[in-house]
Amino acid sequence: MDLLFLKTHIPMYLEAAKLTLNLASWGILLSFFIGLVCSLIEYYRIPVLRTISRCYIELSRNTPLLVQLFLLYFGLPKIGIALSSQSCAIIGLTFLGGSYMAEAFRSGLESVEKIQLETGLSIGLSQKQVMGYVVLPQALSVSIPALCANVIFLIKETSVFSAVALADLMFVAKDLIGLYYKTNEALLLLVISYLIILLPISLFASYLERRLRYAGFGT
Repeated sequence: MDLLFLKTHIPMYLEAAKLTLNLASWGILLSFFIGLVCSLIEYYRIPVLRTISRCYIELSRNTPLLVQLFLLYFGLPKIGIALSSQSCAIIGLTFLGGSYMAEAFRSGLESVEKIQLETGLSIGLSQKQVMGYVVLPQALSVSIPALCANVIFLIKETSVFSAVALADLMFVAKDLIGLYYKTNEALLLLVISYLIILLPISLFASYLERRLRYAGFGT
């Protein structure tokens, strides 16, 4: 193990980690929004929009992110739409993540008993108030494990961003292996980088899940 190589190239991994986290943060944030909208469409069974939502979810969940990125980065320029690598990465991650978040939110919404909606309406709350004060808090607490798992999944999916010329963690590792043939060292730094990013999120997710279960939300 070449310790000097590890020490010398840590700054490169730090820069790549910053880029990876920045793109992942935008993609995950937008995924939450799209997922919530799609789950509400499903929950209220809105005609036409529900069909569109289901088609989007099935298309997104059944196609690899790499294929989606290739379509955005290499396919769209053929029809005159050129996007930057970072834009393609964020759009691709959002497109993929939105469908998974939608299913997570939907399972949470469906876990809330219908009688709670009827009770809220019977005491004079509006539909929006029932959703905001009664349904969503419980649905969110039930969905937390799935949502956190999706966050971790999406961060790991950023490893394919190197396919569209983004200097993310995987790109740096492959570049160093190609230049110096230091496979073990490059992959070790790659594993450590993802571990540093994902382990705190996983621990926080476990803590949050325990706290919500202890409080009895959604049960």
